[in-house]
Amino acid sequence: MHIYFLQHTPAQGPGRLADWLDSMGHSFNTRPLYSGELPPPQLHDFDALIVLGGAMDIHDDNAHPWIRRERKLIDRVLKSSKPLLGIGFGAQLIADALGAIVSRSTQPELGWHRVTRSDRCDLDLPESFDAFHWHRDIFGLPEGSTPIGASEASPVQGFSWDGARVVALQCHLETTRSWLNDCLAGADDSVHELAGPWVQSFDEMRDSQRRLDRLAPTLDRLMTDWLQPFMY
Repeated sequence: MHIYFLQHTPAQGPGRLADWLDSMGHSFNTRPLYSGELPPPQLHDFDALIVLGGAMDIHDDNAHPWIRRERKLIDRVLKSSKPLLGIGFGAQLIADALGAIVSRSTQPELGWHRVTRSDRCDLDLPESFDAFHWHRDIFGLPEGSTPIGASEASPVQGFSWDGARVVALQCHLETTRSWLNDCLAGADDSVHELAGPWVQSFDEMRDSQRRLDRLAPTLDRLMTDWLQPFMY
């Protein structure tokens, strides 16, 4: 399969997603929208689309004019039969496209926090796992979707839709050591000013090798479950 990544900031690249695709023999391209590249114009350019994270607002079209084009592409993929995965900002775009409310949370969630799988989850995920979180916005469940799980700070950590062809994740299962370092290095001053019960210090976030080791097979399980029906 050939996968397209839509990347919104240098600080949040594909991470372990790229490693998994390489290991499984899939090809991929990354479109850095932040540098002026446009989303792929045709659906036949890819077999699956992965929309990565970012710190921008999903309706901030003036500061990021590519968001409008990206929304149109996501709408087309939703209406197609192609698999679609969104993470963080990407998940918020998908939730918005499916009619869910995306809003600013009263409590930001940054750092390593436990996610508990929903009893209704239709994806191969552990009953609970530690994942990296980097968000201030939250979203509700779109009509017809299935919840993935919840954390203490966020009752909706993601959802699947259309038989899990479409997956939206609030947390970042793609996190690797280098991805984490890039994310923290790219944080602006507003992030450093955040505080709350679910905001860890950068030192706490970095002290995470055991969590990173355990997170890798969780991503592997998710990716296999998500793409397996389309591998032929």
